[in-house]
Amino acid sequence: MVGIPLTLDLVFIWGPTLASIGLSLTQWRGIQGINSNDWVGLGNFEKLWSSYPPFWEAFKHNILWFAVLMFIATPIGMFFAILLDREIRGTRIYQSIFFLPVVLSLALVGIIWEMQYSQDYGFIDAVLRTAHLPTPDWFGDPSINLWAALVAASWSHVGYIMVLYLAGLKSVDPSLREAAAIDGANSVQTYTHVVFWVMMPINVVIVVITTIQSLRAFDLAYIINRGKNGLELLSVLITNTSLSEANLIGFGSAIATVLLVISLVPITAFLLRMNQDDQG
Repeated sequence: MVGIPLTLDLVFIWGPTLASIGLSLTQWRGIQGINSNDWVGLGNFEKLWSSYPPFWEAFKHNILWFAVLMFIATPIGMFFAILLDREIRGTRIYQSIFFLPVVLSLALVGIIWEMQYSQDYGFIDAVLRTAHLPTPDWFGDPSINLWAALVAASWSHVGYIMVLYLAGLKSVDPSLREAAAIDGANSVQTYTHVVFWVMMPINVVIVVITTIQSLRAFDLAYIINRGKNGLELLSVLITNTSLSEANLIGFGSAIATVLLVISLVPITAFLLRMNQDDQG
């Protein structure tokens, strides 16, 4: 029974991954078979580091994307989870409202927020005009369109983290909170000194998920403006490079390989953490 899933995993995941790594060492353009003249070794990576400015611009944007999701959207989702864990009135309704953006694809989220930011019929600009405030070109101005996209990404990310963290909070042994209360700890102290540390496995999962979300942010950026004009990201850069008129598949595979290596860092940390927990 294990053989079939393992075979599918090798064929559809590891096969293309290894092929992409191999192609990153060539200058293949996908037109004909690969020959010895296509071999460039680490030349594509040297070009990325030294003479391809869009790579560093996209890398910087991915770092910013990660920072906003990790240090703004994720804490907000955790805060909502803590509030809903207190069994306030209408908890189920609030959970549904916050979780709704999660079930939508990022492509659909991009379309929704493209309409919200529209200068002609968007809700945000309508409010600004009513207040006699300037209405910027949210997705046309390179200085602000990344931030506008991050609002849309956070809208979806907050609900995901909220549900994940709320599930973890429900699994915490109530006796731990009761013991903390007997010792005189208030709600904040109970969470920071007891609950947070008990939920460390969930915290690690959240860090991994947030990191992966920030690296694979493709749908949203591509729907908005094809990942251009200040919204360059590594995932979009791979597509624009590999599927452009030049068909730089080898060079695009090099970017994909760099993204793979970066992604393996949090995944490896997560696996090591889980292995330590199992051994403990």
